[in-house]
Amino acid sequence: MSENNTADKGSTMPTFEMTVDLNVLEHLGINLYSNIAAVLTEAVANAWDADASSVQIRVDSKNEWIEIEDDGIGMSVDDLNGKYLRVGYRRRDEDAEHGRKTAKGRPVMGRKGLGKLSLFSIANVIEVQSAKNGGKHGFRMSVPGIQQAVQEKRAYHPEPLTTEALTVTLGTKIMLRDIKRQRLGKGVAALRKRLARRFSIIGPANGFEIKIDGQPITAADRGDLPKVQFLWTFEGYEPEANSIAHVVERESLPARFEAWDSGWRVSGWLGTARKPKDLDDDEAGNLNGIVVFARGRLFHENVLDRLNDGRLYTKYLTGQIEADFLDADDQPDIATSDRQRVQEDDERYIQLIVFLGSQLNKLEKRWNEWRRKHEVEKAKETSPALAEWLDTLREGHRKNAETLIAKLSALPVDDEEDRKTLYKHGILAFERMKLRGSTDEFVSGVESADKLLAVLADRDALEDSLYRDIVRSRLDAIRAFQKLVDDDEKEKVLQKYLFDHLWLLDPSWERATGTEVMETRLLDSGIVVEDLTEKEKLGRVDIKYRTTAGKHIVVELKKGQRTMKLLELQEQGQTYVDKLKKILLAQNEPTPNIEVIFVIGKPVDEEASNPDRLKSSMAAVSPGSRIVHYDTLIRGAQVAYSAYIDKSKELDKLENIVNRI
Repeated sequence: MSENNTADKGSTMPTFEMTVDLNVLEHLGINLYSNIAAVLTEAVANAWDADASSVQIRVDSKNEWIEIEDDGIGMSVDDLNGKYLRVGYRRRDEDAEHGRKTAKGRPVMGRKGLGKLSLFSIANVIEVQSAKNGGKHGFRMSVPGIQQAVQEKRAYHPEPLTTEALTVTLGTKIMLRDIKRQRLGKGVAALRKRLARRFSIIGPANGFEIKIDGQPITAADRGDLPKVQFLWTFEGYEPEANSIAHVVERESLPARFEAWDSGWRVSGWLGTARKPKDLDDDEAGNLNGIVVFARGRLFHENVLDRLNDGRLYTKYLTGQIEADFLDADDQPDIATSDRQRVQEDDERYIQLIVFLGSQLNKLEKRWNEWRRKHEVEKAKETSPALAEWLDTLREGHRKNAETLIAKLSALPVDDEEDRKTLYKHGILAFERMKLRGSTDEFVSGVESADKLLAVLADRDALEDSLYRDIVRSRLDAIRAFQKLVDDDEKEKVLQKYLFDHLWLLDPSWERATGTEVMETRLLDSGIVVEDLTEKEKLGRVDIKYRTTAGKHIVVELKKGQRTMKLLELQEQGQTYVDKLKKILLAQNEPTPNIEVIFVIGKPVDEEASNPDRLKSSMAAVSPGSRIVHYDTLIRGAQVAYSAYIDKSKELDKLENIVNRI
C-alpha cells in the first residue's frame, strides 16, 4: 500500500482529450436531411446571418448542379477555417460583437453550427468560394474524400480552388455538384413554394430577397393565405391588404397570455378554408397545419399535430405564427439537429401549446357561426326551395337546421346533384328528429356524408322491427371476429371475414355496398397491364379492397400471432400500391388515391421504440397508410356500436314484458 501511495504522489496526472470523428458527418450531414428545401433553408439562413440583401439560387435544367450565391459580408481564409469548416461553431456564444445581432441589426438565425453539413445530404461535391476585403478564396469538398479520411483516421483537407476557378466577386457562392437526384423533390416550382413556407422575413420590409432562377420568391408563393375563407390575426400583425381581399370574415386574437414574461408574444395568423380539399397542394405539400417560425425561419413544421384536437374545424385549418421566445439567446436551444422539430418538454413550448389551444377554442366557436351564415346563404342561392323550408321553422329549430345545411353544403361530393340528395335526406331526417325533440344530437353527429347515412340508418332502425336483428347481427359479428383472432385462424379466413364485414375497419364503410373489387376481377375483366414487374406478377393477387369516396383501400391481414417487421410491411405495401396503380392506369385512372391498411396481431418494434420511423415508413407506402391491430378493431367496433348494445338491453326487457301480456 505504501509503495502505491508513493508512486501516485510522484507521478504526473494523466491528460484526457475528447475528439470528434469525421464520421459524425454521416449522421449530421449526409443522412440527417431528407429533402432539398430543408437543405437550402440552411444555406439561406447563413446568407441572412451574413447580412446579405439577396440570395440567388440557380438549378441546372438537367439537375446536375445547384448554385447558391449571396451578397453578404463574405469570409476570409481565417473565417473559412475557423467558422465555416469548424463543425459546431456557435456564433451566438463565440462572436462577442455580432454573434446575436448582425451589423445590420438582424437577429442571428444560426445556433448549432451544423446547418452547413446539410449540403452533403443532396450533393457529393461541394465548392465554397467567398470574397472579403478585396481577397477571394475557395475550396472543394467531396463525400468520397471525407469518407476516405475517416477510413484512414486522419484530418480532412478540402482541395483549394485555383485563382482561375474563383468567380465570386461579392459575398459567398456555393456550388453543389454530383446531385443525389432522389432528393430533388418535384422541381423548381415546388421548391419555390416550400422555401417560401420556411421563411417569414422574405420581402422589401426586411431587406431580404430570395430568387430561384432569377425569379423572386414572395409571400404569395406560400399558397396558404389565398386558400383562406375566414381569417384570425394576432394583435399587432397586419397582412398586406391585397393578400386578404378574398377573406369574407376576419377577427383579432390576443398575442399573449397576461401572465407571460413581457418579451413573450406571438405574431401571425390562423385561417380556415371553405373545404378541406382546398388545402391540398401537390407542390407545396398539404397546407392543413400551423407552421411555427422563430427569428424569421421555420422552427416547427406543424404544431397542429401536437395539439391533439380532433374536432371537425381542424380539417379546414392552416396558419403561420411567429414565436421568437422559442429561440431566445439566453435560453437553451430546443430545436432538434435538423431544425424541423423541438424538444417538447421545454416550458416555452408547453406554454405555446397551451396558448394556441385556448385561442383555437375561440376560433372554433366563431368558425361554426361564420360557416353557418355563409354556407346557408350559398345553399339558398342554389335552391330556393331550401330557403322556403328554413323559413317555415321556428327560431330555435332554424339555428340547428342552418348548422345542418352548412355542414351538408361544405361536404365534398363528386356531383352537385348528389348534394341535392343530401339536402333531401337531411331535411326529412331533421323533421323526424324535430318531432322527437332531438335535433341537437342529430345535427352534431353529421360531419360527413357517411355519418349522415349512418345517423339516418340508426334513427330509422328505431322505427321498424328490424332493429333488434341489426343489434344481434352486429354483436354476433364482433364476437365471431374476436373468436377467429383468438383461435389464430389463417390469413385467408380472417381476410374473407373482415372483407365481408368492412364496418369493423370503419363504420362508415358499411353503407358503401357494391363497391368492393378483387384484383383478380380487374385482371380477369380483360384489362391488360403489360408493365407489371416479375415481383408484382408473383405477388398475391387476392388483395381485397374497395373504393369509398374516390379512395382505394387496400387491406392486408396477418395471422394474429405472427410477428412482423416494419420493413416487411413497407416492402409489401409498396408492391401492392405499384401494382394497383398500373391496373387503375389501364382503367384510365392515372392518379388514384390509395391507402394501405395492415391488420396485425402483435405490434411491430417501431410502434414503441421509433414512432417517427413508423410514420415515415407508412407515408412512403402511400399517404394515409397505417397499421391497426385486431384488438383495436374489436374494441373500436364495440365502442362504435355501444348504442346498439345499450338499446338491445332495453328491447330485451320490453320483449319480455310484451311476451308476458
